[in-house]
Amino acid sequence: MADQSPKPNVAPRPPRLEYELPVAYRTVAGFVTDWAVNISRGGLFINTQKPLPVGTHVKLIVSLPGTEFPFDLTGRVTRVNETHVAPNQVPGMAIEFVGVDEQKRIRLEEFVDRLAKALPPEERG
Repeated sequence: MADQSPKPNVAPRPPRLEYELPVAYRTVAGFVTDWAVNISRGGLFINTQKPLPVGTHVKLIVSLPGTEFPFDLTGRVTRVNETHVAPNQVPGMAIEFVGVDEQKRIRLEEFVDRLAKALPPEERG
């Protein structure tokens, strides 16, 4: 007999857009600057040889094109791609934004929406 238990409501993951932007974040060694290689309304993926462990909360400083100043965000590492594990896999870490205030959320959404309209379909992740 098939499992009839209710499935949890999981929100669909926002579409990721292939786009590189500089991101600074704090580690135990100090501030590090790497490149985010994709972004969505809910987070980004940072290309790094030294990803932080899954579950780590991280302070980010993000510079979005078209904005006057960089702004800080808080995120949580949700996935790690280790270095040299798969040949076609970018090493790094997926960061989910957490506790984003309304003003920053609006700026992020506006940037992602503009980017989605400007990118060709094959670069929209």
